[in-house]
Amino acid sequence: MERGEQGYLVGSYMFNIAAAELVFLVVFLGILAATWPDPPWTVLTWVAGALVVILPLLFYPYSKTLFLGFDLIFNPVGPEDLGKSP
Repeated sequence: MERGEQGYLVGSYMFNIAAAELVFLVVFLGILAATWPDPPWTVLTWVAGALVVILPLLFYPYSKTLFLGFDLIFNPVGPEDLGKSP
């Protein structure tokens, strides 16, 4: 779903990257903290590489919806928007 406004696609990309990086950071630091003083660097490298590729693909549909909700909070639909045809 899109509102047809300028910047919608870039905003959803921003939410996608932010969510993917946040989950990556939590997983990476969680594994690091759980295995500290001798973390498995090879495993962390492969897991990090996989997460960096997979997470943005998984989050993309949700990031579009999340950004649309965020946009509706700060830019609610008004009477002038209801009369527009797609």
